[in-house]
Amino acid sequence: MNKRIGFIGCGNMAQAIISGIITSKLIPAENIMASNRSRGKLDDFAQKFNINKGGNNIDVVKFGDIVFLAVKPDKFNEITEEIKGSIDEKKIVVSIAAGITIDYLEKKLGKNKKIVRIMPNTPAVVMEAMTAVSFNSNLDSKEKKEVVEILQSFGRAEVIEEKLMDAVPGISGSSPAYVYMFIEALADGGVLTGMPRDKAYKFAAQAVLGAAKMVLETGKHPGELKDAVCSPAGTTIESVYSLEKNNFRGAVIEAVEKCYEKTAAMSKSNK
Repeated sequence: MNKRIGFIGCGNMAQAIISGIITSKLIPAENIMASNRSRGKLDDFAQKFNINKGGNNIDVVKFGDIVFLAVKPDKFNEITEEIKGSIDEKKIVVSIAAGITIDYLEKKLGKNKKIVRIMPNTPAVVMEAMTAVSFNSNLDSKEKKEVVEILQSFGRAEVIEEKLMDAVPGISGSSPAYVYMFIEALADGGVLTGMPRDKAYKFAAQAVLGAAKMVLETGKHPGELKDAVCSPAGTTIESVYSLEKNNFRGAVIEAVEKCYEKTAAMSKSNK
């Protein structure tokens, strides 16, 4: 793809996305530029990925056909004020921050600007991100396709209505943290029953990876796949019974709900 991409911010998510883009070879490193408040962090970041360093945020905006705003939500007011004069009608602005709405960015940058809101997750580092994406009305079909192609270079991407975006962090944006906790707990159980910890982590992580692939690739309902593992009076149904007694599913659902409530409150404050 013959596009130049700019990143304002060098946090974990920006690193994950850039790593995925470069690994996929969709866009060469020389077509990427980043800026960051900490010059030392930017130097390390640019050296790690062999990308260009912007002297400031304006440099990044002028360089990029597509500009990712990869900063914390509380920095958006400051950043948008700084760059709005350099955003023309041809550039595509992509926000990755939770709670920052398209309406907010249109008010800050202009109603005629091309705005994209995405919610990726950190598995972008290993090319297995899940990214939700919403567009405003100013992008044409070709531009939308190009953005989705970039997002698919480091995993899967799904276009959704923006009203659904607040539900995404709890389901996929933040959920890798829950999964890591689950893998750690599975490994702890393995250690408790005598398995060396390094092997327990491998068994647990591969089981989660394989189970997830079965959901995606078979198209079967997770409940059907679960039932297929649960033999009558077997070991698995005994484990499932224990999880149900301890409110396993209820705890997960509540975690998603709490994440949604936090994100929705942020979105409401940024309209």
